[in-house]
Amino acid sequence: MSQLAKVVRAGVGRRRVQSLVMMLTTMMAVTAALLGGGLLVSAHASFDEGFARQRGAQLTARFDPTRVSTAQLAGTAHVPGVTASAGPYPIASLGSEVDANNSGLPVGLANPPLDFVGRTDPGGPVDDLTITAGHWSTGPGQVVLSDFNSPLGVGDKLRFPALPGRPVLTVVGLARSAGQSADAWVSPQQLAALTPPGTATGYQVLYRFARAADDAQLNADRSALAAAVPPGSMTGAASYLKIKVAADKSTATFVPFVVAFAVIGLVMSVLIIGIVVSGSVGAATRRIGILKAVGFTPAQVVRAYVGQALIPAGLGTVLGVLLGNLAAIPVLAKAGEAFHSGSGQLVAPWLDLAIALGALGTVAGTALVPALRAGRLRTVEALAVGRTPSAGRGRTVRQLLGRLPLPRPVSLGLGNPFAKPGRSATMVAAVVLGTVGVTFGVGLAVSLNTITDGMLREHAGAVEVMPLPPFGPAATDHQPQVAELPAIAAKIAADPGTKRYFRTDRATLSVVGLAGPTTVVRYDGDPAWGAYQMVAGTWFQHPGEAVVPSAFLQATGTKIGDTITLTNGGGRTAPVRIVGEAFDMEESGMVIRTESASLAALDTPVDPQSVDYELDLKPGNSVQDTMDRLDPVLKPYGFGPDDDHPLFNPTIVAMDALAAMLTLMLVAVAGLGILNTVLLDTRERVHDLGVFKALGMSPKQTLAMVLTSVSGIGLLAGLIGTPLGVALHHTVLPAMGRAAGTRLPAADLAAYHPATLLPLVLGGLVIATLGALLPAGWAARTSTASALRTE
Repeated sequence: MSQLAKVVRAGVGRRRVQSLVMMLTTMMAVTAALLGGGLLVSAHASFDEGFARQRGAQLTARFDPTRVSTAQLAGTAHVPGVTASAGPYPIASLGSEVDANNSGLPVGLANPPLDFVGRTDPGGPVDDLTITAGHWSTGPGQVVLSDFNSPLGVGDKLRFPALPGRPVLTVVGLARSAGQSADAWVSPQQLAALTPPGTATGYQVLYRFARAADDAQLNADRSALAAAVPPGSMTGAASYLKIKVAADKSTATFVPFVVAFAVIGLVMSVLIIGIVVSGSVGAATRRIGILKAVGFTPAQVVRAYVGQALIPAGLGTVLGVLLGNLAAIPVLAKAGEAFHSGSGQLVAPWLDLAIALGALGTVAGTALVPALRAGRLRTVEALAVGRTPSAGRGRTVRQLLGRLPLPRPVSLGLGNPFAKPGRSATMVAAVVLGTVGVTFGVGLAVSLNTITDGMLREHAGAVEVMPLPPFGPAATDHQPQVAELPAIAAKIAADPGTKRYFRTDRATLSVVGLAGPTTVVRYDGDPAWGAYQMVAGTWFQHPGEAVVPSAFLQATGTKIGDTITLTNGGGRTAPVRIVGEAFDMEESGMVIRTESASLAALDTPVDPQSVDYELDLKPGNSVQDTMDRLDPVLKPYGFGPDDDHPLFNPTIVAMDALAAMLTLMLVAVAGLGILNTVLLDTRERVHDLGVFKALGMSPKQTLAMVLTSVSGIGLLAGLIGTPLGVALHHTVLPAMGRAAGTRLPAADLAAYHPATLLPLVLGGLVIATLGALLPAGWAARTSTASALRTE
């Protein structure tokens, strides 16, 4: 082993705490970078890569088996532009209910009609399904469900009450289809057994094309397919582009806040590594002089101190890569649910290598600055000065603090940071960044919760009354009728638990100047108490007024105060004036909401299947009791009550999980920086500590002195970092909204209140105190004789 290698190894072993801090700091920086980088890479191309990997169907077509043969459908594989096809598969929409399950769902709960497809295996040239749980169906009585928002899991059972013998299927697996081609898959023989005569069936064929990048190309492909089969035989065709747009918006919302955390973590890591290496140089000035005296060149000294930094950093990098890949598994799985791109994602190997090399390069570059300073030290100066602090530095401040009516340990502690102002400033910067991260993370969590509440305003009431399904234990033979709606409203109003209610229904209309149909939600009653969060303007109050989402304004080039014209296609029109911009993500933000009276001129009939009543309850009335009273009186009309409950949103869950993890890492890194700096400072001043102890300073007073030395830094960092964190929050949240295609209401940005800000301001003090506890305890336990002998 060379003499230089011995010096490097001895330096690492002698400064075990500093080496440990550098290792942990690097480890956490690499872990955070892998989490953020892995998510950003996944967000950037998650849908496209997953779709290509699974050979997703760019067009999922459905055909009428009475008008087209399987041979004719097989021939569509040779239509110009088609590069691959799969099928025809038999398909049927079937009603079912929950039987035995492990998910906590009530037995007998009716599912909406699900599309069941008969397939012999999950693979194929198009729509290569990914099994995310369990296995593929291997026999009769088995079903594989789509894992897209499915509440059921492996081992649960589905019953088909409308079929002879009420057959039951066991869920043996969950699968992911990149193009969401079906809700469930069974064997073709099983599907034939589930579809008795009279049940609507069809054929499903899946296609990929040479050109399918936009709607125009896909429409041309669809027209070519329709022309290749008998007229009217193609009954439907679903494009993958709608799924892609939704997934891209979901992934894009992650980018702003991940980038913010990544920048904070990178800057903080550089600062702390600089503190450690610079402190090592400062504490070893005399040793540097000895090395030069025995013949080490300035270049060797520089290499020695860079090497002392790279050894623990290298170990931290290896551990960080391992930890980052392990931590990324659940995070990327949640992100996969949000991106609809598969749950088996791992960090790309090239990203592991890039971040590892980047971390080591950053450590080397950061360590090079103080190492060059060590190399430039003159031998005589280094031997003479040693590690004695510069005379007089901070003395004036200490004298002023000593005149204040404070306990002596407190005044000494408050004056310590002024002895090393450069080091103290770096420590303030590290805690400021930690405080910024905590403030931003807390605000992000609060805002995400309020955003979730705003997205659930479609279900404003505690109880919802809607048409009963045609199957399940709550089914009824009576079909809802428009003429019976007043009687239903009277029953709801007469219930003793009802405080207020309103009714909605949906109509499909056209907007003059906007291509394609648009959903209009009509309100009856007083919906003001269930109004959506408003980005700008007000909720509609009079006939002829409407509210629309941000995406509608962007798509139509309109603004609040403009008038749009609705038409039913029969020549009748109804103008409505936009009075508000609502926070509404339904149907990609293209829904219009207005009073029913606004559309009276259109004479558009009410579809009773789209009618929904939202009920607000009087205090003291439980949801279940109200539902029990309403169920028997509404069932004869074909309606029934249900409790409104929040829906699982994988995007919000993934954001919350990642933000919490990154915030904790920032706090830990900031605490490690404080620990190292205070320990270094305490050891440099160990002789002074021995003198204080010899003069009668007790262990408790020593502890107070060391903790006080960081209290001012913590408070100052809190006062600086909290406003910066708030400003970062107010910058990143709107960027996330823009990425999702909407503006955010002011209420969602107002995440900070006095009761929240005070703890955040004190957060810097908490971080600094926790980081200083270990060196403060060491200083308190050090005996007087040991402290005096150390010098």
